[in-house]
Amino acid sequence: MTDHQNDFSKLPMMAMQDIPEPKADAKQIVALVKEGGRVTGYQLSDGSILDKEQGVQLAKEGGIRGVGVSSRNGNEYLKSLPDDSEGNNLGNLPSVSQ
Repeated sequence: MTDHQNDFSKLPMMAMQDIPEPKADAKQIVALVKEGGRVTGYQLSDGSILDKEQGVQLAKEGGIRGVGVSSRNGNEYLKSLPDDSEGNNLGNLPSVSQ
């Protein structure tokens, strides 16, 4: 592929406003907290549960790996960084109630 052709594989990354560098001890999101079908928070690999705002803040500080920050209508939320695995995409994770 030459430089002047579009590389659509980069679109998911370009849609993110922030892709933080995870720290060595960064956690992973293992489940989504949902209320009425909407994501309201995240459960991390250490068992802790954060609301969306706390999750976004922790990710920006490098505390969560495998995610970037996007924004829709002024509301920030986390998105999976694209990789070769579908199983770790946030939308494919189990849901828990808070």
